Amino acid sequence: MAESTSSSAANLPPGDPQLINMIVEHLKNRGLFDEFRRDCLADVDTKPAYQNLRQKVDNFVSNHLSTQEWNPSINKNQVRNGLRQTVVQSGMLESGVDRIITQVVDPKLNHIFRPHIEDAIHDFLVMDRKEDGASNATATEAEPQDAGNAAPKTP
Repeated sequence: MAESTSSSAANLPPGDPQLINMIVEHLKNRGLFDEFRRDCLADVDTKPAYQNLRQKVDNFVSNHLSTQEWNPSINKNQVRNGLRQTVVQSGMLESGVDRIITQVVDPKLNHIFRPHIEDAIHDFLVMDRKEDGASNATATEAEPQDAGNAAPKTP
């Protein structure tokens, strides 16, 4: 299976969706996305965009809940879902998350993430070439042996 994957990767043009999927799987298997996620989450709560969004959401929730009439038989799940829908529809999350990405992810792209990704892609391509070369060498070595030996081989 690895041989068919590696030989197909060597034959795919840059930008081919299948090649991209293979590289993304390689990045996932190396744990790069998890590493990037941890790196960003460790930094997010110190950024003003996160703090501002959190304050906006807290105020929005407080105002929304202050308009709700409380009684012991109230369906809390229904209130929670209604609040969630109202927050999402307000658009504050979308713009706030965009600002968080600008403050947390964007500064890391070129200096942290890109070098790691480039190294992983390089390793993938080198590994692909080695596997492709090994499968070609194995096939070349097997041909003379098969031709000289008339007895059938069992798998």
